[in-house]
Amino acid sequence: MVHHSQPITATGGQQDGRLRRLLRLVIREFKHMLPPVLFFAVGFNLVVFTMNLALEDQGQGIGGFLLATTAALVVGKAVLVADVMPFLRRFDTAPLIQPILFKTAVYWLFVLIARLIEAAVHYLIESGGLSGFLPFTLDEFSWRHFLFVQTWILALFLVYVTGSELNALFGDGELGRILFRHRSSDLKLNRRQRIRTLVRLNHLTAAHGAEELADPHSRAHRQFIQLIRDLAAKASDRPGPDPRRGG
Repeated sequence: MVHHSQPITATGGQQDGRLRRLLRLVIREFKHMLPPVLFFAVGFNLVVFTMNLALEDQGQGIGGFLLATTAALVVGKAVLVADVMPFLRRFDTAPLIQPILFKTAVYWLFVLIARLIEAAVHYLIESGGLSGFLPFTLDEFSWRHFLFVQTWILALFLVYVTGSELNALFGDGELGRILFRHRSSDLKLNRRQRIRTLVRLNHLTAAHGAEELADPHSRAHRQFIQLIRDLAAKASDRPGPDPRRGG
C-alpha cells in the first residue's frame, strides 16, 4: 500500500498544479477582457437608450439591455484575440496618434469578423447549413443596422484606445489619479515643470555618453544629478489628498 500511494499522490499533485495554472489563466484573461466589456456595455446601452427614445414616437426600437450587453461581450472576445497578435505593437514607439488609429482599426476589423462569424453561426443553427448564407447576406441581411452598430463601435473604440494609450503613457493608474484625485491647478504647474525637466534630461543623455554621465568630475554628470534631484523634488511636491475631505 505504501508503494502505491506515492505515484497516486504525485499524480494528484500534478493535476492540482494544472488546475491552478488553468485557474490563473482564466482569471488573467477575464481581467484583461473586463475593461473593454464594461466600457462597451455602458456605451452600447447609452446608444440603445438614446436611439429608442428617438424612435419611440414612431413605435420602433433597436433592441434592449440584453442585446447591447451581448454585443459588448463580442467586443471583449475580439479584443482578447487581437491583443495576442504581435503586429498590434507595431506602432508602439511611434507618435501617439499612430498606435491609437492603428489599434482602433485592428480592433474594429476583428469585431467586424467576429460579428460576421456570429451571423453565420446563427444562420447555421436556424437553417442547418451554410450553403445559402451568401444570398441571405446580400438579400435579407439588415446591412443598415449592421453598419450602424459598426460605426458606433469605431467611435467607441477610438475613445477606448485613446484612454488606454494615455494610461499606458502616464503609467498604470496615473491617468485615474490625474482625473479623480489631484487638484487641476497644482497638477498643471507640476506637470509642466516635470515635462520641461524630462526634456532637458533627454537632451542631456542624447548629447553625452554613459561613461561621461557616470564620471563624477564631468559637467554633464553634475547636470544629470541636478536634473534627477529636480525630478525627485517635484515628485515630493505633488498635491496630496485634501485634508478637508478627510484623507
